Amino acid sequence: MPSWSGDGANLVVNADNADFLPTLPDGAFTLVYVDPPFNTGRVQRRQQLSTRRAEAGTGNRVGFKGQSYSTVKGTLASYDDAFEDYWEFLAPRLIEAWRLLADDGTLYLHLDYREVHYAKVMLDALFGRDSFLNEIIWAYDYGARTTRKWPAKHDNILVYVKNPSAYHFDSQAVDREPYMAPGLVTPEKAARGKLPTDVWWHTIVSPTGKEKTGYPTQKPEGLLRRVVAASSREGDWVLDFFAGSGTLGAVSGKLGRRFVCVDSNPQAIAVMNARLDRWL
Repeated sequence: MPSWSGDGANLVVNADNADFLPTLPDGAFTLVYVDPPFNTGRVQRRQQLSTRRAEAGTGNRVGFKGQSYSTVKGTLASYDDAFEDYWEFLAPRLIEAWRLLADDGTLYLHLDYREVHYAKVMLDALFGRDSFLNEIIWAYDYGARTTRKWPAKHDNILVYVKNPSAYHFDSQAVDREPYMAPGLVTPEKAARGKLPTDVWWHTIVSPTGKEKTGYPTQKPEGLLRRVVAASSREGDWVLDFFAGSGTLGAVSGKLGRRFVCVDSNPQAIAVMNARLDRWL
């Protein structure tokens, strides 16, 4: 397993993130993007990281309101019999994400309707409610449609900051989008476009487009470009530990950020090594 250095090269790491993340130093990353399995089948392989309460001022859970976290976890588990399996898998990794964020750092957790409501309550306990910055809705219009309910055509991205008083956010670095009613603004404003809100209309990766890698859960570069541009600076380190096809790495390389992409799937590693070769 490779070792990371702040003055070293970008990394693609073939490892279980539960094993690799503890090898990284505190506060190393300005941005952590987490795109975990969505628990669509409601079955997960249990992978447990044990944690113990420590004396005040010691241990790696300082600032997590440990007792509150345990209470919230138990309460949510009582409402959903699949919750315990999924969150025994994901919660320890989110604790690591908090530890790895720099003081001005930001976490983006990408989920869908199945788990996002549990995730919001859990992250409020882990980070503190005042660290919640946004819920971004990624809306798209592709795929099968049911006629028995409103078709689900969006994902949810929860955004939390390490320090609510010191986080980095640069709205001017983000790509602009067309006004929906350009006739209601001046021609100058219409030509410039508007800053995105917390609802992002963006197509999925085209099955026949140049961006397509063949990896089944690939996210579009346009989506991650907004994340990276807004919440990191050129030269900053960013981390994706469910990296899949490596979209965060590709966007970070193009925008001059340094990246660590971690995955345990051999297909993902092969796709990333080919896609990110010029930045490794």
